[in-house]
Amino acid sequence: MQQISTDPEDSYSPTGKPPVGEMVESIVGCKWSLHVLAQLRRGVNRPGELARTKTGLTTKVLNERLAKMVRFGIVVKQIYPESPPRVEYHFTDFGHKFLGVLDAIDQLQDEMDNR
Repeated sequence: MQQISTDPEDSYSPTGKPPVGEMVESIVGCKWSLHVLAQLRRGVNRPGELARTKTGLTTKVLNERLAKMVRFGIVVKQIYPESPPRVEYHFTDFGHKFLGVLDAIDQLQDEMDNR
């Protein structure tokens, strides 16, 4: 009898990243992730600035979303050796491609809404 794993990480690619479809589902299914991506796209890349862009966005949720995006390879966390330390998040090359996927979904939705 074949056992089916219920561990979501078993479906990850050899690079340790989940399939892109799972990434899209995870990001699109979370209103905070979409907001954070939009803000990063506008150049807001420091955690404190990001937290102040939307009422209700807690530091805990923001950190969870950013950590997931780092794990997915969408953004990279850059820590500057200053006192106090400064942290910024920037899109990776993959992250820019991923934004293209989200843009295509938005465009498709617009087309469907205007039929």
